[in-house]
Amino acid sequence: MSKQPHLCVSAEQIAKRVIVCGEPDRVNRIAALLDGVEIIAENREYRLMNGRFNDQLITICSTGIGAPSAIIALEELNLCGVKQVIRVGSSGALQVNIALGDLIVAEAAVRDDGGSKAYVSSAFPAYADRHLIAKMEAYLNRSLTMPNTEQHVGQVHYGVVRSHDSFYTDNEAQLCQHWHEKGVLGADMETSALLTVGKLRGMQVASILNNVVLFEQDVQEGVGHYVNADAMMMNGEQRAALAALHALCGD
Repeated sequence: MSKQPHLCVSAEQIAKRVIVCGEPDRVNRIAALLDGVEIIAENREYRLMNGRFNDQLITICSTGIGAPSAIIALEELNLCGVKQVIRVGSSGALQVNIALGDLIVAEAAVRDDGGSKAYVSSAFPAYADRHLIAKMEAYLNRSLTMPNTEQHVGQVHYGVVRSHDSFYTDNEAQLCQHWHEKGVLGADMETSALLTVGKLRGMQVASILNNVVLFEQDVQEGVGHYVNADAMMMNGEQRAALAALHALCGD
């Protein structure tokens, strides 16, 4: 089979189960949890690595920032025969009780992205695969009883997130306040598009987000802390990755 034009991989090169993330360097950090890692492609914002977890093949793929590039990745993964996808991403909190390094498991998403609306109107819901959510929840519940004396273990929140196309809009504070009042947990830029297009393509898709910005905290300040590898947020990212790996590859 010929290679996909953006991911630069063919179907026989990748697993049927894939973790996607925005940042290419996050691919490396997740791959550090795997055995037998090899890089299989790198083009534009897309970096793909293979490895084994619980002796099962898994592919890690970055998607860049926002819905359009995430949808391109999802579509080409689907053309390669991928059946299950979990996004391991980051988010900004929309509720005051969500701390840095806490995890948000998206049960559904507000579709404020433009990419998914190119496929179907916003009346169509964006919701996660319940089986993948249940498997992540089972791992996260077990992880609370594991020895973890040196790492911060944040809370896990389940509910609705909002995906959007820019956090530099002139009315960003008002938008965040609006969705805060509706009980939305956090915001990212890819989840709603992945859930929507994944559902339309018959794929199982879920999303788990590591909180990197407190509610009403300056976005640049919060993301700066994340880039500087603050321990709480790095631990949250690793825990999210392990939840996704256990959900996709079993125990």
